[in-house]
Amino acid sequence: MKKLFLLLALLAAPAAASAQGVVSAADPRAAAAGTEILNAGGSATDAAIATMLALNVVEPQSAGIGGGAFFLQYDVKTGKIATVDGREAAPMAANDHWFYGPDGQPLSHMAAVPGGRSVGVPGTLRAMAKAHARAGKLPWARLFDPAIRLAREGFDVSPRLANALRNYAPHVDAGVRAIYYHADGTPLAAGARATNPQQAALLERVAKFGPDSFYVGPQAEKLVATVNGAARNPSKMTVGDLAAYDAKERPVLCSTYRAYKICSMGPPSSGGVTVMMILAQLERFDMAKLGKDNPVAWHLFAESSRLAYADRDLYVGDPDYVQVPIAGLLDRAYLAGRSALISPGGTMAEVKAGTPPGAPKRIAVKPQEVPGTTSLSVVDKAGNVAQVTTTIEGAFGSGLSVDGVMLNNELTDFDIVPEKDGYLVANRVEGGKRPRSSMAPTIVYGPDGKVRIAIGAAGGSTIIAQVAKALVGVIDWKLSAQDAIGLGLLYAPGKMAVAEKGTQLDAMVPALQALGEKVQSAPLGLKMNAVERVGARWTGGADPRSEGVVMDQQGHMTVIHRVGAQPNRPSE
Repeated sequence: MKKLFLLLALLAAPAAASAQGVVSAADPRAAAAGTEILNAGGSATDAAIATMLALNVVEPQSAGIGGGAFFLQYDVKTGKIATVDGREAAPMAANDHWFYGPDGQPLSHMAAVPGGRSVGVPGTLRAMAKAHARAGKLPWARLFDPAIRLAREGFDVSPRLANALRNYAPHVDAGVRAIYYHADGTPLAAGARATNPQQAALLERVAKFGPDSFYVGPQAEKLVATVNGAARNPSKMTVGDLAAYDAKERPVLCSTYRAYKICSMGPPSSGGVTVMMILAQLERFDMAKLGKDNPVAWHLFAESSRLAYADRDLYVGDPDYVQVPIAGLLDRAYLAGRSALISPGGTMAEVKAGTPPGAPKRIAVKPQEVPGTTSLSVVDKAGNVAQVTTTIEGAFGSGLSVDGVMLNNELTDFDIVPEKDGYLVANRVEGGKRPRSSMAPTIVYGPDGKVRIAIGAAGGSTIIAQVAKALVGVIDWKLSAQDAIGLGLLYAPGKMAVAEKGTQLDAMVPALQALGEKVQSAPLGLKMNAVERVGARWTGGADPRSEGVVMDQQGHMTVIHRVGAQPNRPSE
């Protein structure tokens, strides 16, 4: 494994291209798990589930069955996409003052994260089961085999995991320290061997008895006892909250950009609709002619981002609890009006949310999100596609674990303060509600009506900008998925923009400032994965900032040229 990571860091090779299945994931062990299942006759959905489970073992800081997921499934026979919402849910005891202290004041985001109260009812296993019931081919238990082997037989700690262990030692509980830390409290170094026998045993039980063994009975009781007995911010979760949880099928959300059809998750994800708004507002500009090296193109991207993020912050929440004006947000006349606010020659003096058709009156409270999460893309030999983004929110989630599995801190994706200026905010905490997400698993149809690319990202609210940027790269600038992912990002969710340090944007900062952009250069810690169809063959892309790879069914692996001065951020 050490040799593998050395190769990943030092070498470059052409992307794996295959008429067979392809997996792109944030870790080579996880990609190998997916291709193992493809070679066993599994579908894209089967391989995605196996990849997710393996990531739970080797990338515990980012995702796992203690968290949630959004799942897109493309069926090549029907040409249609189905979605599964496995977003975590608040306990029924939660109310709009869930994150207030004994003094009656709201907790800061950082104070709310550790311990039990930030833990939402996990949704990942229920999402896997619903996706498997729709499009799985292999038996449920078979999908767990690679992850169980990794947990029981051991795996080499990656540099990224080692970095997270160093930075988050005070955050994680005794169960995590027993797995990943020495007796003297020092974390395992990169290349050290880690085993997680408790996690292996838990996965074996779920493989044998199904997801109910996690959501009811002794396992559910253990999870509830952990979050309610937490030393920090104890929760009020019940076994009934777990037993009542189910993943939901949501209507797929689609729009167009030029001659392409863009499809993604709808609410409670804000990712898909915000990506679509950014692209629609750019459509009147000749982004292809401007090109990727023109500061004006990036200025336009930043201005469109600001407008879309403002609407997202105000209007998007769990549609089972609040009215979300999706049709109005994607209305072409409304978006044309928003686009008219953008000028190639200068920056908007003020950025406000608009009033789309059907919009309720609300005031936004800016949410705080951290760049955790992981994404994966799979296509099988028949052409079925699975695109998944899955998360436990921040690095190591709440810091709590059960049987070697991290528990999420997803409830801090809610707006902690429930009202502003006399109005309730859309993303306030409510019992049973699912917090708004930025995750944006996306499948794009080309002008020929066939899937052109499936793509997703990790990194909190940067996810939206990452996906939009990559799609501009592929559609307008005719880049490969790999090259589009590798482009630096200008991230502008508000008035201030961040130009990703160490990328092509460094040289553009003076020109952007001349256009009125308030911009600073800083690392962003991004992470993306994709599969794409090029002619009759499938290939893919993985982020050069990450340890991600693309692997085809024959075991051919893309070796990504890694960005030299991009240490991973602690929260990834």
